[in-house]
Amino acid sequence: MSTPSATAGTSPRRVVASSLAGTVIEWYEFYIYGTAAALVFDELFFPSFDSFVGTLLSLSTFAIAFVARPLGAAVFGHYGDRLGRKTLLVVSLTMMGGATFLIGLLPGYGSIGVAAPLLLIVLRLIQGVSLGGEYGGAVLMSVEHAAPHRRGLFGGIINTGASLGLVLASAVFAITGLLPEDAFMSWGWRIPFLFSVVLLALGIGIRLRVAESPEFTAVRQQDRIEKLPIRTAVAGYGGRILLMALAYLPTGAIFYLAAVFSLSYGTDTLDVSRSTMLVMVCFANVAAVAGLIYCGWLSDRIDRKAIYFWGVAGMIVTPWIWFLMINTGNRAVMFLGFLVLFIPHCASYGAMPAFFAQLYPPHIRYTGLALGYAIGTVVGSGLSPLVATALLGTDNNWPAVAVFITVLNIAALVATTKLSEDHAGKPAVAVPSTSPA
Repeated sequence: MSTPSATAGTSPRRVVASSLAGTVIEWYEFYIYGTAAALVFDELFFPSFDSFVGTLLSLSTFAIAFVARPLGAAVFGHYGDRLGRKTLLVVSLTMMGGATFLIGLLPGYGSIGVAAPLLLIVLRLIQGVSLGGEYGGAVLMSVEHAAPHRRGLFGGIINTGASLGLVLASAVFAITGLLPEDAFMSWGWRIPFLFSVVLLALGIGIRLRVAESPEFTAVRQQDRIEKLPIRTAVAGYGGRILLMALAYLPTGAIFYLAAVFSLSYGTDTLDVSRSTMLVMVCFANVAAVAGLIYCGWLSDRIDRKAIYFWGVAGMIVTPWIWFLMINTGNRAVMFLGFLVLFIPHCASYGAMPAFFAQLYPPHIRYTGLALGYAIGTVVGSGLSPLVATALLGTDNNWPAVAVFITVLNIAALVATTKLSEDHAGKPAVAVPSTSPA
């Protein structure tokens, strides 16, 4: 059977637009939680602790969602490789939107006591399960619809969803942050969460209009659907999944260093206003969008693995530069520090979707990609703001935070050298009988 057309059923551009729209919404909902965790939740849900401990507990609820991601990856990967990418993407968006909306309605500790943080944790776990399955499906819908020479570009566009979602979340919080402090702490912080129901309706409407991935359709037509994709993926590609997770660590850590840790660091340690930090993070991510698209495009023309590798190598140095620049307190220098931090990050994150997707054959690709990414995010993304806050302590020990990021980069460099795109641009029928580690 011939390779399925990249344009069968739905134009690749429409698929990219659909995946991007849903991904922006998912990340928006995920990041408004992170922003609220850094700025609000310590007082609302953990008021009986001092400021430092309250911030740690608040960021811990942010990290909990990342622990739930591997579960979401396993469940969504299983059904995504059995039922298709499209169906699971609608389910993941619905779960995320529902949990986010309910957080906006949640009473604080002062109203219902310990039930408030417990309910917050449950809803956060639902968000984590949802996002654990979202990313792999969104990437595959775009990459598998694309011609082989455009997979890097389309993947880079999808990864702008993280930055665009953060920009949208930061913008909404910056606007609500203009409210008087009492009004913001009482009800203003809820607006970004309740607004998500509008985005949810739009996102589901868009996703229902696209066709299934042609590569998954070919797998189904050839009767190559796995009964237990996770067993096949772990047995044949378990080593590769773990290497992928290691390779991702600093990419996630750098992003959350800028997106979450920087907010509490700027307001608590540097005495910079909340709105100023949000604006800097917002505009730095606008610049990152262009960088991600360019690096995705470049990865279709230059060795994708090399771009990813040198991006990771660059991130060994940039956290040190970022801390030195942000510690000046000069707003212009601080903003330039964010740009420096994002330059190598764009190289790795822009090339990453197509690079990681093509590590696996189509019949277990959703499972392999989702698991590797989710496992990597537990440490690289979820725990990094918490670890950074703990290492920082109360005496501004920022070099310890920079060393932590450096160690993650070294581990990622070693892992990246052992990965290769064995399934780049190959037909869905090309399923090897043995698999590399």
